[in-house]
Amino acid sequence: MQRRTIVGTEVAVSTVGFGGAPIGGLYRPTDDETAADAVAAAWEAGVRYFDTAPHYGLGLSERRLGRALAGYPRDEYVVSSKVGRLLVPNPRPTGSDLEAGGFDVPDDLVRVRDYSADGVRRCIEESLERLGLDYLDIVLVHDAEDHMDAALGEGVPALAELRAQGLVRAVGAGMNFVEPLRRFAQLPEVDVLMAAGRWTAVDRGGAPLLAECLERGVSVLAAAPFNSGLLSTAWPKDGAHFNYESVPAPVLAAARRIAAVCQDYGVELPAVAMQFGLRHPAVASVVVGMRTAEHSRTNVRWATAPIPDEIWPAVDAAVQEPAEAQGS
Repeated sequence: MQRRTIVGTEVAVSTVGFGGAPIGGLYRPTDDETAADAVAAAWEAGVRYFDTAPHYGLGLSERRLGRALAGYPRDEYVVSSKVGRLLVPNPRPTGSDLEAGGFDVPDDLVRVRDYSADGVRRCIEESLERLGLDYLDIVLVHDAEDHMDAALGEGVPALAELRAQGLVRAVGAGMNFVEPLRRFAQLPEVDVLMAAGRWTAVDRGGAPLLAECLERGVSVLAAAPFNSGLLSTAWPKDGAHFNYESVPAPVLAAARRIAAVCQDYGVELPAVAMQFGLRHPAVASVVVGMRTAEHSRTNVRWATAPIPDEIWPAVDAAVQEPAEAQGS
């Protein structure tokens, strides 16, 4: 599988990234064997970039990913994790994190937001221990849209210091919101940004961010290419989710117009969804959640399937609302 280098660094990510939230029990339980098989299948398919976070399963994703990668040469893969949520003992556990955090795991721990310099350093130390690693290739400030002063003023400078010390190789931020990410893009310390669900075949909201990143020499990791499942089937379904919520009717209609284009060209909609992001020169990798070995193999198949160049203008046109629907 092709690799692309994070601009200004020596970190090269595979063009498909393994999203580690599902092996942390996102929405439903996942056992150790299934998680290990998912990582192994991704590796066999050529994936060499693996993304995780303390948030994912209250550290379970990091622990499982670390165990699964332990048998592979360290210089052959890239791991990213995140800072901003410390894990501390839960004084009032209910038995499950599903309602509070979205992960079907025991809630013996609880997340505490901390984007301070001390919090960032502690978060990385604990992530390295869970992963069993000596350094992290990429560290992203995670979901800091409501904590921007601390994240920009303390978190990023602390990560830059750790990069100088060799504990971190690339510094960035990741979230679902474009405008806060644009503020991170303006910092000279930042190498890479992860935009989740904002540069996809059906959601082009990240266009201003990607243009700015290309101009400033900041690489982009385009996460959640299926927009929470909307684009993961040949024909988007009624009641599908879009960015963790019920899909709005205009978005569902646009997704179905793209699906119709795919049918005309004999191409699978999920393949278009996987490959869309990589067409932008700022994008280094498309990161997608993988829970099982079959998910891993299928996602790589979609990412590498032949797609005719002429489909892309038709996909772009399909995203636009038809003129008659606009009242013109």
